[in-house]
Amino acid sequence: MSSRPVGRPPLFDRDDAVLAAARLFWSRGYSGTTTRALSSALDMSTSSIYAAFGSKAGLFEEAVRTYAERYRTVYVEACAEPALGDVLGLLLRRSVEEFTQPSAQHPGCLISSAAMTDTPDTIDTRTYVTDLHASNERLLRERIERARDECQLRADIVPSTLAALVQTLWHGLSTQSNQGAGRDRLLEIVDAALEMLLDAAAHDRGRDVRPVHARG
Repeated sequence: MSSRPVGRPPLFDRDDAVLAAARLFWSRGYSGTTTRALSSALDMSTSSIYAAFGSKAGLFEEAVRTYAERYRTVYVEACAEPALGDVLGLLLRRSVEEFTQPSAQHPGCLISSAAMTDTPDTIDTRTYVTDLHASNERLLRERIERARDECQLRADIVPSTLAALVQTLWHGLSTQSNQGAGRDRLLEIVDAALEMLLDAAAHDRGRDVRPVHARG
């Protein structure tokens, strides 16, 4: 006879469970999400949840890490583009697409909720999110430094300031998405912001440094 771990349902799907939990954490926050609510959303007993994830905090951390790593991938792939306009265009547009995935596939930008948790149980998760943001911004700053060295930007542009500005825009787009702004509206904001940013920062004002998709 086959056996299965005690307390875990036979049809347990970890990915589905993490997504269901992530949706709940996103809408209610960590402190506002009870184990009873998680049990109902995941269709699992409290003991099964603890058996699978260790604790409520463990489930929260796995949910945050699962979706936050998708944004790290966006940054890495964007920073591999040869032109800075395409770096920023891909980064922001892909992020907006990620923010606005159908709810059946994505819980919203959960890392915003993670950054605002207020309990000692989630210290490790908050530290992870802080480190992730710092890592993404560092990667972007280094890419902007390269663009300046390649004369794609004015020599007086401070890469750390431009990277921080882009990060501020990224967080603003995330917040607006969480508040219900749709993909088309967010992409309009991205296009307007990129046009102003890149025009102001261009080494040669006669040079078109906008993302390829925005030209024409």
